[in-house]
Amino acid sequence: MEGSIKCSANYVPLTPITFLDRAAVIYPDSVSLVHGDDKYTWKQTRQRCVRLASALAQLGIAPRHVVILSFASFLCSIPRFKSGKLAFPVLCYWLNYIPIELVLEVVLLVFSPSSSALDVAVLAPNVPAMYELHFGVPMAAAVLCTLNIRHDSSTVAVLLKHSEAKFLFVDYEFLHIAEGALKILSNTSAKLPQLVLIPDHDRQVPSRSNTNSTSANLDYDSLLAMGKLDFDIRRPEDEWEPISLNYTSGTTSSPKGVIYSHRGAYLNSLATILLNEMASMPVYLWTVPMFHCNGWCLTWAVAAQGGTNVCLRNVSAGGIFSNIAKYKVTHMGGAPTVLNMIINAPASNQRRLSGKVVIMTGAAPPPPHVLFKMDELGFRVVHSYGLTETYGPGIVCTWKPEWDSLPQEVQAKIKARQGLNHLGMEEIDVKDPVTMKSMPPDARSIGEVMFRGNTVMNGYLKNIKATKDAFNGGWFRSGDLGVRHPDGYIELKDRSKDLIISGGENISSIEVESVLFSHPAVLEAAVVARPDDYWGETPCAFVKLKDGHEASVDEIIKYCRDNLPHYMAPRTVVFQDLPKTSTGKTQKYVLREKAKALGSMSKSKSKL
Repeated sequence: MEGSIKCSANYVPLTPITFLDRAAVIYPDSVSLVHGDDKYTWKQTRQRCVRLASALAQLGIAPRHVVILSFASFLCSIPRFKSGKLAFPVLCYWLNYIPIELVLEVVLLVFSPSSSALDVAVLAPNVPAMYELHFGVPMAAAVLCTLNIRHDSSTVAVLLKHSEAKFLFVDYEFLHIAEGALKILSNTSAKLPQLVLIPDHDRQVPSRSNTNSTSANLDYDSLLAMGKLDFDIRRPEDEWEPISLNYTSGTTSSPKGVIYSHRGAYLNSLATILLNEMASMPVYLWTVPMFHCNGWCLTWAVAAQGGTNVCLRNVSAGGIFSNIAKYKVTHMGGAPTVLNMIINAPASNQRRLSGKVVIMTGAAPPPPHVLFKMDELGFRVVHSYGLTETYGPGIVCTWKPEWDSLPQEVQAKIKARQGLNHLGMEEIDVKDPVTMKSMPPDARSIGEVMFRGNTVMNGYLKNIKATKDAFNGGWFRSGDLGVRHPDGYIELKDRSKDLIISGGENISSIEVESVLFSHPAVLEAAVVARPDDYWGETPCAFVKLKDGHEASVDEIIKYCRDNLPHYMAPRTVVFQDLPKTSTGKTQKYVLREKAKALGSMSKSKSKL
């Protein structure tokens, strides 16, 4: 419209950095972080984050290291982009018929900065430093990559190499994992990241071996001391610039780094506030790993509301109940594993809740009886669903008042559904993956769950093909299969890629099978999910041995644990011939039924 002007007065790129700025002004003396005897206010937390950003800048983090991703996205957004061709006559006529892929490759070669798009990786549990990195790193115009603390050294090495991280912040408890990863990298052509140790103030800093890291003597507190409070915070020029990189689980053979933008992180943070009905100054207990989807974006959301972050290094039933009582916790989150831990806690650990505690859960769908028992204990469960590619929660089972009068067993079954998109996600649907037609809302017709909106990832780092495949048809394809009920709510039914979700962690059956096939006595192997009341699911391996060879269950499990992160190793091994189709393919649906018939591993500890 005539008279409309886009300028700095009416347009500012969205970024969750502003949440911290606001909290430090409105809630300067309110407690922001608690960890044991350590406490910080929001004023102190912002100062520490500014110092962290300043120190990173002094160590070589240059502004706009991520400009290449924004420029590439700009090219892809040109209106006259047709049939894989780029039409941009303002630049020059000959670009009119050059494939977009070639243009992007030229841009990467010409404009790619000397440093990588990713700058800072961190291997740490839920401690204050982990929280501060979520603000300090983007304040330096860098990108944060939070690594799963359950990974072994070989997996961490693969991810560090793929991301080309310049810095690796590591908690003292996982120093041996980081050193092992750096040792592996030292035998390759990869440039080693600078290592920064996060110490425990109650423990002596452990001695370190020679890892060839260029800053093996650098620790977190010393780094903060280097920083300046008058540092000019580097805010994004484009809200689509990346703020973080999150790797999907089970990615040793083919890493898939999910790129989050400042815009997406900002919007999903506000969405999590709304779906958790989080008022001002909540008290949030950190049982969700901050390394998982940046804590479902609640690292930033709690700051937006000026809340208190209660950090837990290790999650236990006793720790949950004691911290809820001590700090009057109002909100928390966790996979069904955490819910199981709570309802099965010994009576000596359980405490009466002074008020309702809202707990958001996701990953594997929680069994209705778990939801029922959580309600009896005084927790209000918010069931959400999403993927790493949707910044964590993208769908929520919003409760309707008319359901209050239903029997509790029926309520639990309704609450076990995944629900509908939250306010930050534009649209979800269950579609035929081939025709892209919506499936009828009859609770029976199965299709693929798909997302579309501003809280869907930018793409996969260094993997344009995988990004295009994921966005084929103009929707993000989740790979999860589900149905839509007549009321519009979605319910998951299966996972199209045989993904196993154990304790909130994704396990690739293909990756586990590849290790099983490498065992000298194994002829054939297939891995499926076995239901588990505690973990949600655990890997169940069906194995056929070679003629003349022998192997025990314990031997197979130990072999997998020696060659995989422990959480990925099968807990059940069944020796048998594998059912096949006429073309020789393994019939996994048959094996799933057999694994289901075995019942929960947590109830039946015997191995077959």
